Amino acid sequence: MIRAEAFLTCALAAGIDFYSGVPCSFLTPIINRTIMDTRLTYVGAASEGEAVAIAAGAWLAGRGTAVMFQNSGLGNAVNPLTSLNYPFRIPALLICTWRGAPNIEDEPQHEMMGQITATLFDTMRIPHHAFPQSESAVAGALAEATAAMAKSELPFAFIMEKGDVAEEKLKADPPLPRPPGTRHDRRVQGQYPTRYAALERLLAEIPGGAAVIATTGKCGRELFTLSDRPQHLYLVGSMGCASGLGLGLALNTARPVVVLDGDGAALMKMGTLATIGAYAPPRMVHVVLDNASHDSTGGQPTVSPVVDFAAVALACGYAHAHAADDLDGFAAALKDALSSPGPHLIHLRLAPGSHEPLGRLTVKPPEVARRFKAFLAGNSP
Repeated sequence: MIRAEAFLTCALAAGIDFYSGVPCSFLTPIINRTIMDTRLTYVGAASEGEAVAIAAGAWLAGRGTAVMFQNSGLGNAVNPLTSLNYPFRIPALLICTWRGAPNIEDEPQHEMMGQITATLFDTMRIPHHAFPQSESAVAGALAEATAAMAKSELPFAFIMEKGDVAEEKLKADPPLPRPPGTRHDRRVQGQYPTRYAALERLLAEIPGGAAVIATTGKCGRELFTLSDRPQHLYLVGSMGCASGLGLGLALNTARPVVVLDGDGAALMKMGTLATIGAYAPPRMVHVVLDNASHDSTGGQPTVSPVVDFAAVALACGYAHAHAADDLDGFAAALKDALSSPGPHLIHLRLAPGSHEPLGRLTVKPPEVARRFKAFLAGNSP
């Protein structure tokens, strides 16, 4: 058994200072200490996959990251670990608990995952070791993990068992309530614009120092077709994770961060809106481009026609929410969002369909990630 502080201090010396996660009773001591340690940043996520995306955004902004969750939630993390971290070569230290471990009585819902936790990491090609059992072993275990991540540019996992970390009581003040946000209704009830036209207008409005994250599918492909820039990060997978990645980035940069989300993607991880509202990065602009369809897979309808994303954002704590359905209203919302503290959400209703002909990205994901990271580290926010 070790003290949480001993592990976190060694991890900090190894460059890991940003944590995100979802609690587990086995993780309670280390999460509690992380929250209380002023040297570190902890972001509590709504889901394990969201936590992986948040950490990815923080890594792009130059932080050393760790993600903590229960093995029963490992399934929620499989998608971003395999379609975000793997293709973009984004490392993160994973601390995963081992509920349902062999020969330990546990709840029935942990039985299957307890049997396959290590195998699942093997299947994802994520090297893993037992969480260090003594404080004298921590530095060596972290050295092995960080060396592996430096070489592979991929995650490494520690599997934590019950009692690995000594009890740690949480001493933290609850978040203070904030005044309700403001709704800006810019709808004109006319013909909806195309996503391509909206992206064209966006490129004309955003400053050169803004970071732009485009959700997976045709949104990123259209943005790439219009103008490929180092300030763009095109997600090629991990549907629903653009907003979480944007949050991790926005908490760690002075630059404006513009997240281009889709209606289907935003619906998939709507819990991330609550996390964004709670942590309230002031320079984050979350744009939901809503054509009421899964455009990349044949145009199947989403349920977005009955969803008021602006109202959802305000209910989740965003400072401002804008509803628009034409390009002038969209441009006005962007100007407002880029010039006043947020977070802002802009919900733009669009016509279905995509630009034709539409090619695919010719820049590989690792190159996109590293030039984006270099852009973020530049001197002109």
